[in-house]
Amino acid sequence: MAATVFHFGLWSNVRVKAKRLFFASGVRELRACRWREGSTLTSSAARRMFIEFFKERHGHRVVPSAPVRPRGDPSLLFVNAGMNQFKPIFLGTVDPRSEMARYRRVVNSQKCVRAGGKHNDLDDVGRDVYHHTFFEMLGNWSFGDYFKEEACAMAWQLLTGSYGIPRDRLYVSYFGGDRTLGLEADEETREIWLNIGVQPNRILPFGMKDNFWEMGETGPCGPCTEIHYDHVGGRDVAHLVNSDSSDVVEIWNLVFMQYSREADGSLRALHQHSVDTGMGLERLVAVLQGKRSNYDTDLFTPLFSAIQQVCPEYRGQTGVADKSKVDMAYRVIADHIRALTVCIADGVYPGMSGAQLVLRHILRRAVRFSTEVLKSTPGSLSKLVPTVVHILVSRPTSLRDRHLSVYSTVAQFLSSLKQGRRVIDRTLQNMNGSTVFPGSVAWSLHCHLGFPLDLLRLMVEEKGVAMDTEALDRLALENKKVRAQTQASEHDSCVDLDVKVLPELQGLGITYTNDLPKYQYSLGQDGRYVFLPCHATIQALICGQGLVPEVEKGQRCGVIFDKTCFYTEQGGQDHDQGYFTQEILPDVLFPVEQVHLVGGYVVHQVTATERLKRGDQVQLFLDEGQRLACMVKHTATHILNHCLRQLLGDGVEQRGSHVSADHLRFDFSVKVHQGISLSIQQLQEIEKMIRDIIEGNEPVYIEELPLKVAKGIPGLRTVDEVYPDPARVVSVGVPIADLLKGHNNKPASVELCCGTHLLMTGEIQDFVVVSERQIAKGVSRIVAVTGAQAKEAREAGRVLECEVDSLRVRLTAASPSLPGIHRLSKEAGLLIDVLENTAIPQWQRRELSNQLKSLQRSSNTMIRKLEIAEKVQSLLKKHTNRSLVVDTVDTDSISVVMKTVNQYSDQAPGVMVMLLSHQESGKVLCACQVAFSANDWALAVCAHLGGNAGGSDTVAKGTGSAVDIAEAIQWARNFAEGRMQQR
Repeated sequence: MAATVFHFGLWSNVRVKAKRLFFASGVRELRACRWREGSTLTSSAARRMFIEFFKERHGHRVVPSAPVRPRGDPSLLFVNAGMNQFKPIFLGTVDPRSEMARYRRVVNSQKCVRAGGKHNDLDDVGRDVYHHTFFEMLGNWSFGDYFKEEACAMAWQLLTGSYGIPRDRLYVSYFGGDRTLGLEADEETREIWLNIGVQPNRILPFGMKDNFWEMGETGPCGPCTEIHYDHVGGRDVAHLVNSDSSDVVEIWNLVFMQYSREADGSLRALHQHSVDTGMGLERLVAVLQGKRSNYDTDLFTPLFSAIQQVCPEYRGQTGVADKSKVDMAYRVIADHIRALTVCIADGVYPGMSGAQLVLRHILRRAVRFSTEVLKSTPGSLSKLVPTVVHILVSRPTSLRDRHLSVYSTVAQFLSSLKQGRRVIDRTLQNMNGSTVFPGSVAWSLHCHLGFPLDLLRLMVEEKGVAMDTEALDRLALENKKVRAQTQASEHDSCVDLDVKVLPELQGLGITYTNDLPKYQYSLGQDGRYVFLPCHATIQALICGQGLVPEVEKGQRCGVIFDKTCFYTEQGGQDHDQGYFTQEILPDVLFPVEQVHLVGGYVVHQVTATERLKRGDQVQLFLDEGQRLACMVKHTATHILNHCLRQLLGDGVEQRGSHVSADHLRFDFSVKVHQGISLSIQQLQEIEKMIRDIIEGNEPVYIEELPLKVAKGIPGLRTVDEVYPDPARVVSVGVPIADLLKGHNNKPASVELCCGTHLLMTGEIQDFVVVSERQIAKGVSRIVAVTGAQAKEAREAGRVLECEVDSLRVRLTAASPSLPGIHRLSKEAGLLIDVLENTAIPQWQRRELSNQLKSLQRSSNTMIRKLEIAEKVQSLLKKHTNRSLVVDTVDTDSISVVMKTVNQYSDQAPGVMVMLLSHQESGKVLCACQVAFSANDWALAVCAHLGGNAGGSDTVAKGTGSAVDIAEAIQWARNFAEGRMQQR
């Protein structure tokens, strides 16, 4: 604790000093902050110096870190480099209307995760002292502005000038070429370093692996030059550069983006040269604080202090020196809890696929090292979350607001692991001597509780039991086939506008598509929406991956018009459907199958029903019903978002949404995650709040404003998206002009949104939540319908409610006969199935489901009572006037055996009775009631059957196993008769 207090006191002092230094007069203060070996420059000050250097001295724009979830990029599991959010700029696909399109030189500190995918450092974490799953990437970028010479000069100036790092400890590497790919050595960069003053023996060439940077399997890439630091100094260690030595580590990578890696592996020159640099804050801080290990810096020492309070001391050992793996465990836990905290705060939760599965793997690895190596309790891991928040909260971050949700998610995952362990233990106990753990149980644990298979395999092997790998492999293969079939059915082969076509379009002078007509609709005098057709000209035709002057009938192609009224699939809203006609052939329809936006061009995918050529004049017609249905759902989604915040508090955060003609989907989390679904009452209240807004028929105001002005509107809601500038503001119920004036009006929703919306809320007509469930830890999903669909859902709910009421009445009035009760119980089961598969209000589904389950329990209780009564009557007839009864009953429940014995004894007082039930597995259930010691009788019989029993002098029960049940009955009868004779 003392170490932690000292750290934060030191941080506070440095913060005050740094504030004076950075905001006084600029260059002099930056020089005054120069690092000296052994100094205590904090991580916060080091980060701030980096940002200020590029902002103040080199005119860079400061851009906030993107969340670790990639924005609409399926090629990445996580943001693994600072350049990820700028990928559209590198590729030339950025929307020309967006704020990003105006970036020329920027700087930031980006949250990064490298675990899974091409860049995966997970297995290295803990083994050495400089790899991490989560880290901060300090970076500066140039988009078609400066290039190699300026980038190298800036880097050298910052490191050796502002930070004051000794030149004789630095080495630089550059790309030495690759003959197999026809890539020449980057001699230009070598000359730049020589001109800067770096000694020739410290400028080293390397190949593709070390000095050609690629973000993923495809995408922007190029040669790079790296700067390496020697922690020892005073020597020549060029041979240790890029050798995985902990003494000589890479601290900064300067990438010169010149190419794009295509899907076929080829390299294509980008439309402009750009610079992408990245310097890991953790490694930089180790250098500036004079530490050989990143884990000895102020980014980790508070975590180590917290761990050390309940664990053995950390000694900083690696490799064979760390025999107990205690030090490795410290590093793994400290690194992984940082990654978990940041990822969960950014909306990535442990799950079963993709990034969520990787996060689950990280959490499982942290738990293993915590419990198995450090011998701490599983709950101790979640207690480290506040320490992470304290360390990182000095940077712009979402951690402060969401740390309770992070804590809850980690704690719940640990609870799931504990639940899985109980299932494993119970399965091991019931395996009846088998040495193979059932693959079906393992797969169920993996799929339903997310239990890692490798951890499961390790746990059962520790118990001397092997895993049924054959069954596991078969189940995994079946699951893979199902997923593949689903993906294949969902895949719609479309004609993509390949990025290499963009420069060609621009070179031909083809202007970006004007899609403003998509917003041109109004209410007619009859109260119906009027969508006008759009007159346009074909500017380009895409067939395959290239431009063509014309396409023939039957060919699949992409069409770019000069303007369009079609909405592209973006912002969570489905693309429009419809058709276009040629003016020369107005009776021939060209159905539009898909619409998407690439780099400012709207591409309409069609299969030509007649010949099409560039320059054709056309008219575009929307499917008005589909468009209006999407508008209804989109406006309803905004209102739902608002009402959830009204009901649950401002901690509600949107985690995704989708709007189609059929339904709307809204994913959300709550700051303080409760781990449960919305209650019946909350669902009812949400629907009532939304219906009140619908019935109020409030106007929907839409206006374009400069992005900076729009973001200043009080109560404005945004999501993690790159918005165009100017941006469209959608306000329900209050004019936007009033909001800008600061009036205290409270709109039913105010958001930035590029979607299409209603003009009045009354058009929604009705709103029903038909599904609400948790899709991940801390994330809930609502599915809702509107209009006629909502009314149908309510009607279906009323019908099912009548069915349930009818069943209750019939069950209450039913005569006590097994066939009748069985029939009603089966009917209840069928109704439960219907209930789960019918669109009705979710609150009503849960209400009726509870009622049906209660009716099922009642009917099952009646059935058991009737079955026991029938068994007793049958036994009484069979054993008339007998003082000793030993017989069998047909049941798989020891409780039924016991109750049958009790009722028999009630109706035949003084009779000694023992009943056995022989199971298919060979197991025997036993219960008895006698005048002498029932416990002795049951214990003797069950012991004879290889089992055990217990009870009182009058009543007892137990289990055993037998091949010959008749022999067991005779043995039990003989034992009882012997005891009777002794009396």
